[in-house]
Amino acid sequence: METTSQAATDEASDRAEKPGKQSPLEPSRPVDGFLRATFPWYGLDAAYTGPRSLLQAVAAADGTVQHGAVRHGSEPQIRPEAAVVAEGAEDGEDKQRFVVVITVAANPARTSGDGTGRLDATTASSAAWLAGSGLLSCTWPGQLDHTLRDDWLNQQTETAFDLADDLESSEWSTLSLPVDGVPTPFRYRESAYGWVLAGSADGVHLGAYGRGMSAYGLGFARIEDLRAYEG
Repeated sequence: METTSQAATDEASDRAEKPGKQSPLEPSRPVDGFLRATFPWYGLDAAYTGPRSLLQAVAAADGTVQHGAVRHGSEPQIRPEAAVVAEGAEDGEDKQRFVVVITVAANPARTSGDGTGRLDATTASSAAWLAGSGLLSCTWPGQLDHTLRDDWLNQQTETAFDLADDLESSEWSTLSLPVDGVPTPFRYRESAYGWVLAGSADGVHLGAYGRGMSAYGLGFARIEDLRAYEG
């Protein structure tokens, strides 16, 4: 599995190796980084009618866009229970509803952009790792205080990395979802903090994570107009 940086998920973890020194692009507009990609971007299909937004496109040291993410629904709060209290929810019910879709370029094994090493091929595991670490980045168990969160995050990130590296393990189940209308197999797992899935489509690997919106019944489609995510 290629271990990419977690730029698709807002907060990178030090656990990930970063071949080629991948880093977030810093264009004048967020959409500019997405427009530089040579592969198609994916999001939820037209059945989803809620808000959409761009997160981040990530490039290797040579400027080649490697992966990125788009969000559907509300912006995740790093402490779900705080949002619940603010909204007056009862019985600890988490009212957050979001799905983040990650697109990873399907690359073969290759020389790193700076010529100093060799990068492994990207796979569905690459997308699974980004999705798993992304879900963790917006999670904070209520029983932990701020000083303990880093230790918890490092431990959980290590576990997410190991799980992503073995998508055939019993920790994952198979879920078939449409991609551009074609039934496509994904590997899927749930946790106390949300769900994660990963699979491959035409020329890309797709990952997704979410909370408050069921993965069952979702569909993915190529994004034809990124302006729909600029609002």
